[in-house]
Amino acid sequence: MNKLPTHVWLASRSPRRRELLAQLGIACETIDVDIDESPLPNEIPEHYVCRVAQAKAQAASIPAEHDWPLIAADTCVVIDDTILGKPGNANKARDMLQRLSGCQHRVLTAVTIYCRDRYQTALCTSLVTFRSLSAADIHTYIASGEPLDKAGSYAIQGLGARFIRRLEGSYSGVMGLPLYETAELLSTCHD
Repeated sequence: MNKLPTHVWLASRSPRRRELLAQLGIACETIDVDIDESPLPNEIPEHYVCRVAQAKAQAASIPAEHDWPLIAADTCVVIDDTILGKPGNANKARDMLQRLSGCQHRVLTAVTIYCRDRYQTALCTSLVTFRSLSAADIHTYIASGEPLDKAGSYAIQGLGARFIRRLEGSYSGVMGLPLYETAELLSTCHD
């Protein structure tokens, strides 16, 4: 088994990403980044999520006191080749959840690692199938507040888990940081 670093910089405010890194035994210090996450015209979802993860890594101003690897990630939910971002309000969340109801969609998470003066990116694709959702299901879930800041309007690790009939792929990838891909990239950061 390749050795992983014990500390990293994380270009994210996500508590879920911190929790996932802790599962690998990695402590992290967070760096706030603020970039434009709007898709480019005609940009395919795979290119979009990789571009945003890379932009987050490049925008992070790494403090000089520690020579730790930097991790940045981005997650998007895709249905019918349409990217569903974070809804931001109840009406958009309702629209997204109605669209996902009874359907299969893709969750794409890209992770970018910066170490040894180079950037490396990996893409994780998972297929998630929702059960059919009633209007009451959607109303109750939106009232919980959980979907408002989540890509695709749901959290697999939260109340949204009850809507998921099937998952093919990476649970941690759907959460926002695919641990297999992250560990593989981090394993190249040591001699």
